[in-house]
Amino acid sequence: MRTFLLSMAGAFVAMILFIVLMTLFFVSIIVGATSSAPDTPDNIVLSLDLNTEFTDQAPTSGIAAFSATPGFIDLLTKLKAAETDDTVKGLYLRGATVGIGSSRAEELREALLSFRDSGKFVIAHTQGTFGVSGPSALRSITPADEIWIQPGSEVFSAGVTFETEFLKGLFDKIDVTPEIYPFYEYKNAPNSYNEAGYTEPHREAMTQLAESLWTASLDDIAADRGLTVAEVKSALEGGPMTAEQVVSLKLMDKEGYPEQAEDAAKEKAGKDAEFVDLVSYTPPSLPLKAPAIAVVGGEGAVVTGSADSGSPFESAPAFASDTIARAILDAGDNDKVKAIVFRVDSPGGSPTASDQIWNAIERVQAKGKPVVVSMGSLAASGGYYVSAGADYIVANRSTITGSIGIFGGKFALEGGFNKLGITFDTISVGGEFADAYGMDKFTPEQEAEVKASLKRGYDRFVGIVADGRGMTYDQVHDVARGHVWSGEDALQRGLVDEIGSFTDAIEKAKALAGIDADATPRLIYYPHRKSGFEALEAFFGASSETAESMAAISSLTNDKHVQMLLEELATARAVNAGEAQAIGPRIRER
Repeated sequence: MRTFLLSMAGAFVAMILFIVLMTLFFVSIIVGATSSAPDTPDNIVLSLDLNTEFTDQAPTSGIAAFSATPGFIDLLTKLKAAETDDTVKGLYLRGATVGIGSSRAEELREALLSFRDSGKFVIAHTQGTFGVSGPSALRSITPADEIWIQPGSEVFSAGVTFETEFLKGLFDKIDVTPEIYPFYEYKNAPNSYNEAGYTEPHREAMTQLAESLWTASLDDIAADRGLTVAEVKSALEGGPMTAEQVVSLKLMDKEGYPEQAEDAAKEKAGKDAEFVDLVSYTPPSLPLKAPAIAVVGGEGAVVTGSADSGSPFESAPAFASDTIARAILDAGDNDKVKAIVFRVDSPGGSPTASDQIWNAIERVQAKGKPVVVSMGSLAASGGYYVSAGADYIVANRSTITGSIGIFGGKFALEGGFNKLGITFDTISVGGEFADAYGMDKFTPEQEAEVKASLKRGYDRFVGIVADGRGMTYDQVHDVARGHVWSGEDALQRGLVDEIGSFTDAIEKAKALAGIDADATPRLIYYPHRKSGFEALEAFFGASSETAESMAAISSLTNDKHVQMLLEELATARAVNAGEAQAIGPRIRER
């Protein structure tokens, strides 16, 4: 009875809230229809706070979709559109106090430089810190015309550090045996299970990647601040710096508080200037006849199945093969769409799911529609697999990509259970391989079959890359074997075509589709982004008890550390079920 009453009370509250929201919704429509639209300010200063966390791509469902939360690439397109908006005079940027990631800093930097080249100004303010998060927070604001730093604050913008956890010691203590086989020596993800520390190939690859990201960061900061690379390197490697030191070293321009920097931005914009958050900024509308380019977004681990969980609280974009393959095919079927830009931000995942998405790209290309891949922070392993067949691949210098390889096997759990007094006995019919994924270790015959299967999967992966990149098997194998590369290193090895951002990928898609270089294309996003009303409808489709539970789960799973743990558990579960994995090494940049 108590549960019933609670459910009724929850439903009643949800109904009242729904009525209130609907009333406000319709009142706003009526008011908007009967009153004149507010005047657009003549002088706009866009503002962006880099302490706000954005997913790479806008959520397609849930509460975040209802609030029209943009993705990082939406911010880039808004900045690009603002270049030709005469009401926009400049941008006020609040610097992040921790790192935003090397690749994202690089992509934002390019957007800011383009914005400045259009005749607009950029003023940035930081309250320092940066902690031990590397150079990305600094790198993201150095293109500004003026950089302000709060008095009394300090800056610690050290080099690039990667951290990897190793679980072998734990497994040894609990008598669990990882029988997980990488193809090949640089396929480092299973090292977390198999090793107690870095192997030589693992250390080599991570060191090379860190050095590449650090070099790119130093180059950009030096170019933006009119300093030599040696000067920037010496300053950043010297440890924490006071605000006075940062200004004297010419890494920033002046000391001041946020309000002072805001006043400076308004004064530069001119009389009656007003701030407009870039998140809510609406660029001028494009002509209806503007050529269309489809943007298909895939973010997170590549998995089989559909991304639609039916939960109104799931806001993170998914990289589910049914959903992404269908989005690509739908974009290909749309006659108005002249080209497709596939934005990939993924550490990889299931080879089967990756293969399904790769095949969808092949099908739309067969219809004569070009596909350009824009790589975000990560496009590794399965994230590279889905990209390999594209007509053109654009990556940032700091993109983490490659990791062409797979791994698989299982965790032999019998020893651990035996320690708890739990034993197993097995009856198996149907051949030598019938009980291969049981609790005990592989037999020699089973191990041989598992490795043969993984080798076939690796060969298919390499063959797809070879076909897509116009290389031989041996050429790909030489740069594959699970080796992870920066975008810059991948360019040198023929794995990508160009160093550039999402907006550069749009420009390349225009060229391949024969769209006039001066034309501004209309972007059509796939999968379909739910409108506010659709997201609201989904929200109220859940029971109050489900809402409470999912809200709690959502707040927990949005934590990055929890997300990493959940992904680790999901990978281990898939491996133990006999599924091969095309996922890159666990890379936590700080």
